[in-house]
Amino acid sequence: MSEHTRRPRSSGRLTAITLFAIAGLHVAWGLGSSFPFQNREELADSVVGRDEMPSMMACMAVASLLVLAATLVAGLIALPPRIRGIALRAVTVVLTTRGIAGAMGRTSRISPRSESLAFVRLDKRLYSPLCLWLAAGVRRSV
Repeated sequence: MSEHTRRPRSSGRLTAITLFAIAGLHVAWGLGSSFPFQNREELADSVVGRDEMPSMMACMAVASLLVLAATLVAGLIALPPRIRGIALRAVTVVLTTRGIAGAMGRTSRISPRSESLAFVRLDKRLYSPLCLWLAAGVRRSV
């Protein structure tokens, strides 16, 4: 392991694995899967809060950012400690902002038209707490 990589603690490993898994879901959705829902309409309603899923490119862009975050948390990218710390703090801010917005029922402020009842319910019960848990895990990796 080089001087510019850092082995994550067990909480960091779990955070990285979770981020990689969520990235995998976004790739699958970008390729047309509706997992874990019955169809794409139910997926869009529950995950995006709209009638349609975002484009393949949008799904892949989110997946790419999640993979980048996971590799930073896992210490798989050799970066000077200061740069890695700044990057991890940025990831923490994004996840915290997303988590707080959802917990307050305000996700549509950062993702316009994300307002379906199914989405808002899942956002408050699952997505927002997950974002806040991930933010805490990323923060511990700094």
